[in-house]
Amino acid sequence: MEKKMFLGTGFKFPPSVDPGTGRFLTSSGEQSVKESVYLILMTQRGERWVIPEFGSDLLSYTFMDPSVTMLNVMSNSLRSILLEQEPRISDVQIDIDPEVQEGCLVVNIQYRVTESNTRDNLVFPFYLNAGRMEGEANETQ
Repeated sequence: MEKKMFLGTGFKFPPSVDPGTGRFLTSSGEQSVKESVYLILMTQRGERWVIPEFGSDLLSYTFMDPSVTMLNVMSNSLRSILLEQEPRISDVQIDIDPEVQEGCLVVNIQYRVTESNTRDNLVFPFYLNAGRMEGEANETQ
């Protein structure tokens, strides 16, 4: 008998509605795990009143100096937050590339989904100075 894996099913993120049925779309399996990792990164700690410890401190790095030390601090912080808040993953590795584009860090998150023993990754662009990037875009229009 085949052992069924259970990684859960939840609302798709970002939330969207099936136009045919009018019901919220759901995600399950590895896709649900990936969306959960993304949601943890995008939620500032204290933002949710019911669960104030949920989320990351990613926004606190917005105007940081991208030195090797600060990149290591950021990487270690994100790794521990993800392992603490997403119990379905393990072996989290975070590589941050500061040289792809000025003012943008590319955060490559690799993890293993424990239940299925599969590796997955999420590439997450993090803008160090989002206000300046928006201002530059407006000047060119």
